[in-house]
Parts: sequence; C-alpha cells; structure tokens
Amino acid sequence: MADEVHIIGAGLAGSEAAWQLAERGVKTVIHEMRPSKASPAHKTEYCAELVCSNSLRSDDYEHNAVGLMHEEMRRVGSLIMQCADATKVPAGGALAVDRDGFAAMVTEKLSGHPLIRFETGELTELPPETWGESIIATGPLTSAPMADYIAGTLGCGGLHFFDAAAPIVDATTVNMEIAYYGSRYGKGDADYVNCPMTREQYEAFYEALIGAREAELKDFDRQMQKDLTVFEGCMPVEVMARRGVDTLRYGPMKPVGLVDPRTGKEAYAVVQLRKENTEATMFNLVGFQTHLAFPEQKRVFRMIPGLEEAEFLRYGVMHRNTYLDSPGLLTPTYAMEKHPDIFFAGQMTGVEGYIESAGSGMVAGINAARRAQGKDACVFPQSTMLGAMAAYVSHGGVGAFVPMNANFGIIQPLESRVKGGKTARNQALADRALAQIDTIAAAECAERSENESHL
Repeated sequence: MADEVHIIGAGLAGSEAAWQLAERGVKTVIHEMRPSKASPAHKTEYCAELVCSNSLRSDDYEHNAVGLMHEEMRRVGSLIMQCADATKVPAGGALAVDRDGFAAMVTEKLSGHPLIRFETGELTELPPETWGESIIATGPLTSAPMADYIAGTLGCGGLHFFDAAAPIVDATTVNMEIAYYGSRYGKGDADYVNCPMTREQYEAFYEALIGAREAELKDFDRQMQKDLTVFEGCMPVEVMARRGVDTLRYGPMKPVGLVDPRTGKEAYAVVQLRKENTEATMFNLVGFQTHLAFPEQKRVFRMIPGLEEAEFLRYGVMHRNTYLDSPGLLTPTYAMEKHPDIFFAGQMTGVEGYIESAGSGMVAGINAARRAQGKDACVFPQSTMLGAMAAYVSHGGVGAFVPMNANFGIIQPLESRVKGGKTARNQALADRALAQIDTIAAAECAERSENESHL
C-alpha cells in the first residue's frame, strides 16, 4: 500500500476524490495553489468553489440524467452531494446551493478528516520518485507550466475552449413592480424571478446585445484567441444571439410556460433570475453567460424590464478551459493507460459540468484507493451514469472528442423496448442504474467492514 495518495487541485473533482480515498483508509495529500497563487476565476480560498452558476441542475433522478448522477453519487457516499443537500436553496426541480456555504462545508469536512492534509503552493509536475498513486484534478484553469508538463512529459496533448459565467445582481435592486415570481408551468415554489418583455423591448435589447463590445482576452495566449471555440452548454449570450433574432426566445429567454399573474398571459420573451444564496439577497441571470465588457453589461442588461436600476454584484466573465483528448489516454477508471498510477479527474478529462466533474473525482478516488491497497479496479457499468461518463471519456463518440454533460444518450440502452414513451424509458434506465449502484455500494461496504474486522 502506498504511504499517501497525492491530489493536485481542490476543486469539485479533487475534493470528492480526496474524500473517497480517506474514507477508504488511505492517507491523502491535497495540493492546492490557492491562496498563494490565484486563478482568473476563483474569488475565495475554499475548496470546491463554484465559479459559474450555483445550480447543480435537475435533481429529478427518475427522469433526468443529471439527477440520476446525483442519486448515484449519494448512494456511494459522495461528499459533494452531502454538502449540496445540506446547503441547498429553493430552485424548483433543480438542486441549487448557497455558493459560499457549500464551499465552506466541503472545506471544513476535508480539513477535519484525520487522513487528509493540505499543502499550499503551485505544482508544475509530479515527482514520481517520492509519490505513489496521484490524481491530477487541476481543472479547466490548469496553469501553463502544469499544462505543458501534462502535454509534454506525460504525452497527453491538450485542447482548449472558453467558458463563460453569468452576472449576479443585488436582489433588492430588482423592480418587483415589473418582475414577478414563478416557475415554468407552475413547477416548484415560484423560485425564479421573471422579467417579461414585449416584442418592442426584446427587439431593442437584441440589437443592443449583438452590437455590444466584448472584453479583451488579456489573460490568455494569442494562439487560443485565434482558435477560440465555445462549448455549447456555456455559450455566451451574445454569441447565441448572433445566430438569429429569435434564438434567445427559443433558448434562455423562452416565455413558454411562464404566465405573468398581472396580465394572465405569456410575454414575448422572459429573462429569468435565480437565487444565489439561502437569504435570496443575490440573483444570477439564468443562461446569460457573457464575455461583454463590464460597462457594456451594465448598459445592455439594464435594458431588461425590472433591471433598469440593478446593481451588479459580479459581472459575467469568460475564462479558459483545458481538457485532454482522453479516448485512448484514459481508462474507464480515469487512470492513464501508459501510467496506471496516475489518474485524472474533473473537466480536464472532458466531462462538462459541476456534478460530472465531481462524479469523475469519485470514480478516480475510489480506484486510486483500490490500487493503493492492492485491490482490483472498480469499473462502473455503462448502464450507470457514472459508468457512462467514464466510458465516454475513455472511448469517445463519433468524430472529434468534445466535452460531454451527463445525458441518457451515452448510457447503455435497455435490452427491450419500454411502453410509455421517453418518460417511461428514462425511468426504466434510472431504475436499472440505481439497482446496479446499490449492488456496487453494498459490495464495497461489505469489503470495508471485512477489512476493518481484521485490523
């Protein structure tokens, strides 16, 4: 058994991996460059800081792929899910968290574990002569020296794209004589604030948005500026708008299912605001990730009815994301094919999204622990969402490898057709996945109990 397993990076993936290792009796060292060196997006010193939205998306595990991953992780003993459930804020059918409360709880849990210790400072390589198993979870903001080491010394190569975060406004500055509370189709407890637009207001807003000035990419190298690409799931609102005048009305500004109680009708377009914290003192603009210059954000977004006097607590920002061309490089346990003692976890592997990153950390952490203890690997079946994401990362899909969110399209199909359409099919997929997860969790629990009995 290795004396210690080292994890580089204390984001969602690194934090989850550390917890899985320590809970299995493996001494763990977390290396985090903050606070001695800041990143372009992080604002605090907490582990698992959420740098974009505060939502972990749908929590409906019977019909939604992300919700299914939530539930799978809960049943395997996820730290991230434990802390998310404890700090959640109302968000309809979504699992949204108090941003700072969530990260503070993750940090407290890790810091208080007797088998986990922290080392602060930037690492630019792995010193294999002194380490055993290692997990690289440096995330989408991996520093240039570490990225060079991964691409060069480890022979991984790399790809880049850009991620965008939405602005946050002071809730007290939203004009509730215009905006109103309500969830789409009445689902949830009216958890969103909706800003309705007439056709004239929408067209004026659209013209201002597509003509607004974008911020300069000062922190990123020139080559990446030339090769700029944007992952569809985090596309800046201004980029989306330039695809056509009605694109936003079929996307984040879709009015369908949102009836203004004052008029009894749906507006021409609607901007939704979602709570950022338990106290509901902050709201983010849902789907409004942006790379506009800060003065332009204030000018254009104040054209939204109800936000004419809005105070922006944080403007939208755009930052670099780095991920591997993982198929052929990584196994379904997130270990390297050529260096099986080195694991990767998080967005660097090509998973996209908070919970997908944490899920990869869970699988990597479990398997790093098993390897350190001389046990066989635990490969989650592709009929589970955790296993489906790992299979996608290790084998890819059709064409060039691109980041992927959890979805039922990558999970192993059912052996027979289910009557009742998509809803019934998804529930059957979820039932099958959770039955297998329960089997895995029970086997692990029994194995750990047996080990403890021999101590």
